[in-house]
Amino acid sequence: MSEKEKKTEELEQETVEVEETLETSADTDEEVQEEVKSDVEVLQEKLEEMEDKFLRASAEIANVTNRNRNEREQLQKYRSQDLGKKLLTSLDNLERAMAIEVSDEQGARLKKGIEMVLESMRHAFKEEGIEEIPAEGVTFDPTLHQAVQTIPANDEYPADSIVQVLQKGYKLHDRVLRPSMVVVAQ
Repeated sequence: MSEKEKKTEELEQETVEVEETLETSADTDEEVQEEVKSDVEVLQEKLEEMEDKFLRASAEIANVTNRNRNEREQLQKYRSQDLGKKLLTSLDNLERAMAIEVSDEQGARLKKGIEMVLESMRHAFKEEGIEEIPAEGVTFDPTLHQAVQTIPANDEYPADSIVQVLQKGYKLHDRVLRPSMVVVAQ
C-alpha cells in the first residue's frame, strides 16, 4: 500500500471516528437536553405545588383572622348578657316596689329613692343595649314571648294577641335575655 493510500485510509478512519464522536456527542446533547427538560418540569411542578400551598395557607390565615374578628365583635356586643340576666330580678323587684301605694311622707321619700335607683338601672340597661320586649296588645311571637295561660278570643282580644303581661321580657340587641311571660287569646 502506498503512502498516499495509507494517509487516505487514516483520514477516512479519523473521519469515521469524528463522525462517531459527533453522533455520540449529539446523542449526549439530546440526553442532556432531555434531562434538563425533565429537571425543569419537576421544578415547575414543585413551584406550582408550593404556590398552591402558599395560596391555601394565605386563605386559611385570612379565614382565621376574620373568624377571630367576628368572635371579638360578638363578645363585645354581648358582653353585658350575663350581668343583665342577673339584674333583671332586681329590676322586677324595684318595679314592684314602685307599685306600692304610700300614705305618709317618709314612705313617699323612700319611694322617690327607689324610683331614682330604678331609673338609673333602666338608663344603664339602655346604654348597654338591653331593652324591654314589647308585649301587651301585640301579636304573640314564640321567639319573644312565653305563653303561660290562654283565654278564648273575642271581639276585644283577637286570636294570637297578648292580653296581659305577667312578667316583662328583655333582649340584648337581637338576643332574648328573658322572654315575656304572657296571657294569650286563642
